[in-house]
Amino acid sequence: MIEALIGFGLVLLLVFLRMPIAFAMGLVGTLGFALERGGSLFDERGLRASISMVGRLVLDTAQDYGLSVVPLFILMGLFVNKGGLSRELYAASNAFLGHLRGGLAMATICACAGFSAISGSSLATAATMSKVAMPEMRRFGYSDRLSTASIAAGGTLGILIPPSVILVIYGLLTETSIGKLFIAGIIPGLLGVLFYLGAVRYVVWRTPAAGPAGPRAEWPERLRALRGVWAVLLSSAGSTGSSTSGPCI
Repeated sequence: MIEALIGFGLVLLLVFLRMPIAFAMGLVGTLGFALERGGSLFDERGLRASISMVGRLVLDTAQDYGLSVVPLFILMGLFVNKGGLSRELYAASNAFLGHLRGGLAMATICACAGFSAISGSSLATAATMSKVAMPEMRRFGYSDRLSTASIAAGGTLGILIPPSVILVIYGLLTETSIGKLFIAGIIPGLLGVLFYLGAVRYVVWRTPAAGPAGPRAEWPERLRALRGVWAVLLSSAGSTGSSTSGPCI
């Protein structure tokens, strides 16, 4: 018990010194295992056992089929961002909602939901949409509080709307069907979108200046904006199908 508390304290100290959490936990765990096996940090037998354990864990993790979808989701999100699909998602959402009071914030949440269905990551969703939506909302006079809140709230949809990296990891750790977890996340994700949209409407009802209405897009312009969404739908269907074809189904 004392050793565990000392190790936990060392992790907190290293994190306080700005070492990344993963490296802090890995360093303390490696040294702790070496101390347990050899009785001393300078014991060659303990160090060899610790280094061998670290190498084996890294190799096993890299060869894990289920965890292979995590970097692929991140890569998919990078492709979508560099390919401009995130902007097309936002443009399509803006075409239908931008004329409403608080419409740009609502369009941001809807675009976050669409991007979450591709990247599977809340951080990637929030980081990408902040680059796309924040300049537009500032240009139309939206308050920074509403703008940043809508981006942060929309980013949380990445852990609910399938495919979700968190659901994949949870399914692997608990040996639960990833396909069933994805299905279970659809309704909460949609409810999250609806409640976030309702929250934006409530904010602009109380403070109209926080989200002024933008110009109305005509139906031909709306239909043209939808042309760029088909690639997002195909990417989402492909990433969801590939992630549910693993051994945990």
